[in-house]
Amino acid sequence: MTDDDGGGFDAGASGTHGDPKFLFALNAVLSTLFAVVVTWGLSFLELVEFTLVNVATLAILLFAATYLVTS
Repeated sequence: MTDDDGGGFDAGASGTHGDPKFLFALNAVLSTLFAVVVTWGLSFLELVEFTLVNVATLAILLFAATYLVTS
């Protein structure tokens, strides 16, 4: 493989932004899954209760933080 392949992966990846709707949905799904895991872990340690409200609150906070950082 040679180094004169037109920039390679870095050039291709930096030129694409992806579909905003897909990225929005992916952010929502991953934030929710992470919130479930973190809330379950904290409930396992008996620091918080594992409730839908706690999961939703953490998911919204994570979603907002990642949205602000990436936009």
